[in-house]
Amino acid sequence: MWTLFKKEISGFFSSLTGYVVIVVFLLLNSLFMWVIPGQFNVIENGYATLDSLFAIAPWVFLFLVPAITMRMISEEKRTGTLDLLYTRPVTELQIILAKFFASWTLILLSLIPTLIYFWSVSKLGSPPGNIDTGGTWGSYIGLFFLGGIYAAIGVFASSLTGNQIVSFITAVFVSFIMYLGFDFLSNLAGSGSTAFLISRLGIEYHYNSMSRGVVDSRDILYFILVMGLFILGTRTVLQSTKW
Repeated sequence: MWTLFKKEISGFFSSLTGYVVIVVFLLLNSLFMWVIPGQFNVIENGYATLDSLFAIAPWVFLFLVPAITMRMISEEKRTGTLDLLYTRPVTELQIILAKFFASWTLILLSLIPTLIYFWSVSKLGSPPGNIDTGGTWGSYIGLFFLGGIYAAIGVFASSLTGNQIVSFITAVFVSFIMYLGFDFLSNLAGSGSTAFLISRLGIEYHYNSMSRGVVDSRDILYFILVMGLFILGTRTVLQSTKW
C-alpha cells in the first residue's frame, strides 16, 4: 500500500497535475480575497478574518478535487492496469486507500501555502495579531476533512466508469449534493426537527460548525463515517466486476 501511495504522489508531481492543482487553488482564492472587489475582498471588508477563504475554498475544491481523482481508477480500468494491480500482494481496500490518501495528501499540500494568508491578515489586524485564531484553525480542520470527503467521492466516481470525463462530472454532482443538497431539502421540509435532522446529513452543517472554532467529536465522526461509506462503496464496485 505504501509503495502504491508513493507512486500516486510521485505521479502527481512528475506531471503537471499536482502543481496545477496547487497553483489554481491559490490563484483563485488570492484573486477573490485580495484583487476582485466584492464581499470576499479582505481589504474592502476591513476585518482581520479569513472567512473569505473558508467560504470560497469549498467551491474551488468542488471542481479541483474531482479533477485530481477522475483518473485514479478509471484510467486503470481503461488501460487494463487494474488487473495487473490485482496480481500484486495488495488487497482491493489497500489499492483504494492508497489512491484516496494520495489525493487527500495533495489537498493538504494545497492548503499549507494558504498559511501565508493567515500571517498576512494577522498583521493587518488592529492591533497586529488581532484575529480569531480558534475559529481559523477550526475552519482549516473542517476544510481539510471536507477535502477528504470530496476525495473519497472522487475515487468512488472514478471506480464507476472507465471514462475520466464521466468520472469528473459524477464526482462534482455527488459532492455538490453532499455539500448543499441536504440543506435545500431541509428548507423544503420546513423548520421542525425533521428539517434539522436532514440538514445534519449534509457536509455544510458540520463544516460551518467547525468553522466557529469548536472541533466537536460528532463533526469529526461525521466526516470519517462519510469518507468510510464512499470508500466501502468503491470497494463494492470493484468487487462487483468479479461477480
